Amino acid sequence: MEIDYSLYLVTDSTPAILSKNKLDDIVRAAVEGGVTVVQYRDKHSDTAALIRTAQSLRAICKQHAVPLIINDRVDVALAVDADGVHLGQTDMEIEDPIVARGILGPRKTIGVTVSSLIEAVNAVKAGADYLGIGTVYATPTKQDTKAILGPTGIRDILDGINGLGNLIPTVAIGGINAKNIQRVMFKSQARRKMLDGVAVVSAIIAADDPKAAARELRRLVNERPGFISGRPNPVKGLDDLFKRVNAVIRDLGTKTPLCHNMTNLVVQNFAANVALAIGSSPIMANNGDEAPELAALGGALVINMGSVTPESTTNYVRAAQAYNTCGRPVLFDPVGAGATKLRRETVKKLMAECYFEVIKGNESELRVLWGEVNTQQKGVEGGISTSSALDKAALTMKLALRERNIVVLTGKNDYLSDGARTYAIKNGSEYLARITGSGCTLGTTIAACLAAHREDKLLATFSGMLMYVMASERASRREDVKGPGTFVPAFIDELANVAALAQKLDDSWLADVKAGKIGIAEPDSI
Repeated sequence: MEIDYSLYLVTDSTPAILSKNKLDDIVRAAVEGGVTVVQYRDKHSDTAALIRTAQSLRAICKQHAVPLIINDRVDVALAVDADGVHLGQTDMEIEDPIVARGILGPRKTIGVTVSSLIEAVNAVKAGADYLGIGTVYATPTKQDTKAILGPTGIRDILDGINGLGNLIPTVAIGGINAKNIQRVMFKSQARRKMLDGVAVVSAIIAADDPKAAARELRRLVNERPGFISGRPNPVKGLDDLFKRVNAVIRDLGTKTPLCHNMTNLVVQNFAANVALAIGSSPIMANNGDEAPELAALGGALVINMGSVTPESTTNYVRAAQAYNTCGRPVLFDPVGAGATKLRRETVKKLMAECYFEVIKGNESELRVLWGEVNTQQKGVEGGISTSSALDKAALTMKLALRERNIVVLTGKNDYLSDGARTYAIKNGSEYLARITGSGCTLGTTIAACLAAHREDKLLATFSGMLMYVMASERASRREDVKGPGTFVPAFIDELANVAALAQKLDDSWLADVKAGKIGIAEPDSI
């Protein structure tokens, strides 16, 4: 039978989840709200009770033309003529899907839980009809998880089974709710395969209004996420990018979008002045509870991980998710990502629970995000790099491919990529490395451009980077600049001057740009 897996409900009969509600009533409301598959899961009731409940759920599901799958118990599935059975890995041998098929017959659906590529391959070879992949995030209903996969782990499995030439349907499970469902679907998408749906438990079972919860989840599954921006055919040539830079900066000055900075106290004043100089409207607000209202104003968010505490991490997540929900851009600056255990754990949490349109960092920071466990930073500095320009460009590109966003690698030369287009920029004053907050305020500039220009994220990022580095060079050439102390006010002046030239579509400030496209073959590991 052909099944729509888009919103897959897994039941939970524990009193802590059900409270005083009846499972029948919850399932009825859920299928009325838009659930497309129901799996009856009960690890504690005896066989007679399982059959009674399954019969009742079968009647409800049949009335709404929704398949009923029984968790693990082939005998119960057979007794109530359920549409199929779902097998876990805890006590499953490779032949179990074959055995289940022999008992239930060829028309019934056999699903298998997998948490690794090996398990997925074995399940496909054994004849599974669909895979439940997880656990995506830790959850009270799954305490015995072998691994928390996250969207990246899901994507690795999807890539692997796609290599088998098998189009087996897949659903992700584990900690999925209305706040992260679109992010899971989007970030887990492999090159040639995406999830067919998501499985939820408490997001519906424990909801005050299961029908409304199901309706909202179904809407989120079916709709394009608001945080995805960009047109289908972005600007491809470097010359065309240059031609459009002034227009992006002019839009910035015309729209004066909000630039919400969550950054350390040392940099806040500098960031606010830079935002004002380029034509943005700054706000420095580190409390995540303010973010939903600020996100609704149509600006952008910068998360600068300069000062990390458990409280700040919670605020970062709240703010990023609020901007994700409103479809507004978020830039993440993982300052000192590899310096301490706390910073590494914070990065892992933010990458798992938020979507960032742009990630900006030095080489060491980006290597931590890529997953290189031996990367160690001394403070926030990137250290001396021994990587070639091609190595840095490749790191930038493959991280952008994996995260489905824009990645900026900063250093003596800067690199940016959206996974398809990769460029190097070889401009910038040496004074930028001798003042506090230059990296932070580059993030502010890029984010402001992203808020003003939503059609092509890479173009917006490229424009912000050029504005920043060319203003720094103009400032360093001024006669009144004698060193880092006099450079900062001159730099702010030149940012304003570049913005003014862009308003007139005067591209003279771009005359000395040193930028080029880098051609890199797409790595097999992405």
